[in-house]
Amino acid sequence: NNTPIFAQKKLLVRKDYKRYTVTSALPYANGPLHIGHIAGAYLPADIYVRYLRSKGKDVLYVCGSDEHGAAITIKAKKEGTTPKAIIDKYHQLNKETFERFGISFDMYHRTSTKIHHKTSQDFFTTLYEKGEFEEKVSEQYYDEEFNQFLADRYITGTCPKCSHDSAYGDQCEKCGSSLSPTDLINPISTLSGKSPILKSTKHWYLPLDKYQSWLEKWLIEGKKGQWKSNVYGQCSSWLKEGLQPRAMTRDLDWGVDVPLEDAEGKKLYVWLDAPIGYISATKQWAEDNGKNWEDYWKKQPNKEDDSCLIHFIGKDNIVFHCIIFPAILHAHGGYILPENVPANEFLNLEGEKLSTSRNWAVWLNEYLDDFPEKEDVLRYVLCATAPETKDNDFTWKDYQTRNNSELVAIFGNFVNRAVVLTHKFFDGKVPSVDSLEKIDKETIKSISQFPKQIASSIEKYRFREALGLVMELARLGNKYLADTEPWKLIKTDEKRTATILNIALQIAANLSIVSEPFLPRTSEKLKDLLKLGDFTWDDAGSNKLLEAGKEISTATLLFEKIEDEAVEKQIQKLKKPETVSDNVLPQ
Repeated sequence: NNTPIFAQKKLLVRKDYKRYTVTSALPYANGPLHIGHIAGAYLPADIYVRYLRSKGKDVLYVCGSDEHGAAITIKAKKEGTTPKAIIDKYHQLNKETFERFGISFDMYHRTSTKIHHKTSQDFFTTLYEKGEFEEKVSEQYYDEEFNQFLADRYITGTCPKCSHDSAYGDQCEKCGSSLSPTDLINPISTLSGKSPILKSTKHWYLPLDKYQSWLEKWLIEGKKGQWKSNVYGQCSSWLKEGLQPRAMTRDLDWGVDVPLEDAEGKKLYVWLDAPIGYISATKQWAEDNGKNWEDYWKKQPNKEDDSCLIHFIGKDNIVFHCIIFPAILHAHGGYILPENVPANEFLNLEGEKLSTSRNWAVWLNEYLDDFPEKEDVLRYVLCATAPETKDNDFTWKDYQTRNNSELVAIFGNFVNRAVVLTHKFFDGKVPSVDSLEKIDKETIKSISQFPKQIASSIEKYRFREALGLVMELARLGNKYLADTEPWKLIKTDEKRTATILNIALQIAANLSIVSEPFLPRTSEKLKDLLKLGDFTWDDAGSNKLLEAGKEISTATLLFEKIEDEAVEKQIQKLKKPETVSDNVLPQ
């Protein structure tokens, strides 16, 4: 039976929007990117965006460097340099790394730009003038040695909920709990390493408790059954505990100035500033391309389904994107709210949690140097092992096995056989179809079903499942050739052989379309190999993508085996003790 394994699944009922605004969490510009970042927020978004584009959708994909907050200044102090030098260095490195890896942003912006500062300040001013903030004087931790108030990431201590001894002042990354600095047990300043004192300071708070009932209606009632269980569950837990006012300003010397006369030395809280980075990036893109940014962010009168906002993030950012940012947008008014926030869990490495301080990470820029032209191999492995609903593990041996046993032996082997046999028996020209036998009809029927099923999985944000279906199509091709044995038939029945190779090449052509969101460079190679025209996703499923008589190129390998030596070198590299960066994971 050649029916795809998910062929009987009911398609997801979803709205068809006119345009899509897709975001990936802004990475801190204080260190290089590693595979945990990519698996969490960037590869899933890129797959989704490439699929939408292939469907002819109006889609805008924005991201950029988060260049404010304590993480930047901590890095600058440790390296004896300025925050500006840090953000310039890592913004450029990460921008180039994303491009090399094939993440297809429409705009990769940065939060240090004038347009971002103005957009953030305008947002704050609107909320302030609407009376949305509560002005409070409270006691906060202060480092006497450095004469400085300690913002969230300048302070660590023991988590009061899980007892993790390295929780930050805003969040415990072990249990995911959101915290306030005064919640920490045995707090320590990251500047002096000493216990801080409490000192009075004034800040402006967003009363999240005011939006509790609205959030429950919008999120708990409105998103049930639509959002991933890990996302919905964390949001439900937060709301069940009851929301508290949260300060939207900080005592810092680096960031966006609070636009009030009595706020000298105050900066906007990074989690007010950073998500607005999506909007300022859109403004810059619109300005550069003659577009109207409001089409992608603002509610249009009597047009509910005009624009759809989707955030791709890691699990430690769930509360900010699902509760705090929506509350800010709601309080401001006029903005669309996220339709979905498909957050991933964490990716571990060789059975251990990624640790930048111990150099226990696979740095993406180094991978691209060590494995040139193997971007798609890493995309494949990270998607196949994506931590979609629970933490998962990346190992170099699994990387090697998936490349050699799946990409080379299944996908590449099938395409190579179909192309080589076409050149051997029909001078490199697509042969004509004669009469169809039962196996041909079943195979053609299966080909027609794959694109719909792959699309259904992508639209449900089940990218591992979707990639599995792409490989099932390649397996179908291999099985079809193995069952029909055209290399034997050519001796007795040339017409039958021609039919078989035509269908095999049609499978390869379909693979070039449905694999593009996952393996863009491989897809391009395959299209060049088949000299395929411009086809969209809606063309996939056809057994007439290649016309009889059309000449195709000679075979070239889509994938190459990865030897033990290359993998062992990477494993040994992990064991080196030097520190590469103190990147905050993952944002």
